[in-house]
Amino acid sequence: MSNAIEVRGLRREFGKLTAVKDVSFEVSAGELFGFLGPNGAGKTTTINVLCTLLRPTAGSATVNGYDVVRQRSQVRRSIGLVFQQTTLDEHLSAEQNLRFHAYAYGVPGDVREARIKDLLTMVELWDRRKGSVRTFSGGMKRRLEIARGLLHHPRVLFLDEPTLGLDPQTRRHIWEYLLRLRESEKLTLFLTTQYLDEAEYCARIAIIDRGEIVALDTPDGLKRSTGGDVISFTTPDVHAALLALDERHAGVEPQVLDGTIRFHVAAGDKFLPEFVRSFPQPIETISLRRPSLDDVFLTLTGHEIRDAELDSRQQLLQAGRGFH
Repeated sequence: MSNAIEVRGLRREFGKLTAVKDVSFEVSAGELFGFLGPNGAGKTTTINVLCTLLRPTAGSATVNGYDVVRQRSQVRRSIGLVFQQTTLDEHLSAEQNLRFHAYAYGVPGDVREARIKDLLTMVELWDRRKGSVRTFSGGMKRRLEIARGLLHHPRVLFLDEPTLGLDPQTRRHIWEYLLRLRESEKLTLFLTTQYLDEAEYCARIAIIDRGEIVALDTPDGLKRSTGGDVISFTTPDVHAALLALDERHAGVEPQVLDGTIRFHVAAGDKFLPEFVRSFPQPIETISLRRPSLDDVFLTLTGHEIRDAELDSRQQLLQAGRGFH
């Protein structure tokens, strides 16, 4: 299978801040590929380079075989993009927003109106096609933006935090549309997200933290890489418990978060009963569960994804530069 996206040694600097540090990866045609990481990790900067909205400081990238620096027009014609923040004209109707986009991308008149009807019907907005976008809910606006991104038959659809700020039910509906569209349109989907449940939809996930890809694999492969099931317990004396763990179970690598000790073991259901019976320190609470992507992120970076949240705009201001 050919690659829809190829990235080699990509770097993007804003003054003294390096937002993306020598990132390399590939995305196969037709793949649902995810970038998982907190705000400020480099997700949006990477997607902006791939969509030709930012020039890379170093490295190279191609999208659909076109170089993002030397062939910007070809890249833009072959991709769709759904931003974090709405870019719809709220003074126009849904239909007018799509028609304006069709004109901008040179969609032929003989297919334009049929395409608008098909897409608005697909995202369940055909009955609201004459309605002003300013009267739409957040979920309706996001569905309209997805329809707009697909209007010119792109081969790759970039989705930068596509459900950010939406309620769980609306997020689920958006994903139903996206998965259906991927099949019907034969699309490559490139997703950035900080939602762990959304990343599970991806065939492969690149975990990015502080501008670097720290792991890239399938969701199951990433979970297996943590070393097994997750044991979490609390105790009155964390320091003594850590010493006891080191003496009795030297192979584990415990982490402490908010007073809870957490570590990974293989076959946790067999390990747990003997651990509880023989551990020399008092155990207040204890739990066993399968690893999640949050556990993967914690194991790889030493912090949870929500604890790593730092708005990228604030970082850029601290570095003395803004997006240009």
